[in-house]
Amino acid sequence: MSVAPHTHVRRFGAGPQDALALHCTLAHSGAWRGLGAALSDCLTLHAMDLPGHGQSADFDPAHDLHDQCTAAALRQLDAPMHVIGHSFGATVALRLAVERPDLLRSLTLIEPVFFAAALADAPDRMAAHEREAQPYFDALAAGDHRLAARLFNRFWGDGTRWDDMPASTQDYLAKRVHLVPAQASGIIKDHPGLMAPGALDRVAMPTLLIEGDQTADVIDAVHTSLARRLPDARRVRIPGAGHMAPLTHPGQVAREIRSLVEMAEE
Repeated sequence: MSVAPHTHVRRFGAGPQDALALHCTLAHSGAWRGLGAALSDCLTLHAMDLPGHGQSADFDPAHDLHDQCTAAALRQLDAPMHVIGHSFGATVALRLAVERPDLLRSLTLIEPVFFAAALADAPDRMAAHEREAQPYFDALAAGDHRLAARLFNRFWGDGTRWDDMPASTQDYLAKRVHLVPAQASGIIKDHPGLMAPGALDRVAMPTLLIEGDQTADVIDAVHTSLARRLPDARRVRIPGAGHMAPLTHPGQVAREIRSLVEMAEE
């Protein structure tokens, strides 16, 4: 009998409702500490380390990364929960909502990097993003993982300069930056089929799309595409925030999630 790979989970808050939190690429469950504190009276946040991140088991390159992350997340949903995802974690959350809508009370997507949606409706904006990201891919192809991590952080990070990061954080990012291209089948090629006709119609639970007003243009393209297809979605922009709004603006993000949870529980 096969044994499921280890998944590390931290819990924040002690609210009456349970929520599963799925972090962004190259992060870990600790990224939810601030948001968990801001929602501590409302939610008990079950924050997991995705495969290959934090203290969870490593990613198995013999199998699809998005499949592994989805399977690991599904094992945490032993009863219906509110699900909150950020960036890559939000693409996993969206997949859970499509494949197991019975297990979600509400869905919060914070800047999902579901580029398949942008490709479907705004290919020119996706192409512009790919041109911006090319230096990162060049560094990765050259085997310079440290430079690749530095460039990735410059584009998707919280504004902290690479040289101001502790060496341990730099090492953590560089060691895992190879996970980014491993995401392509799920977030660009749409291996799960989330953009198939009628798939997103299954996401009938109250849904929130959160973005920073200082974020990358491609995120607006993704949200515009998803909002057009999701049955019960509301968009919110966080003033002054970029891609890392859950870390940099936890209070504002928490207010929006609290409102969604209250509505879902009515």
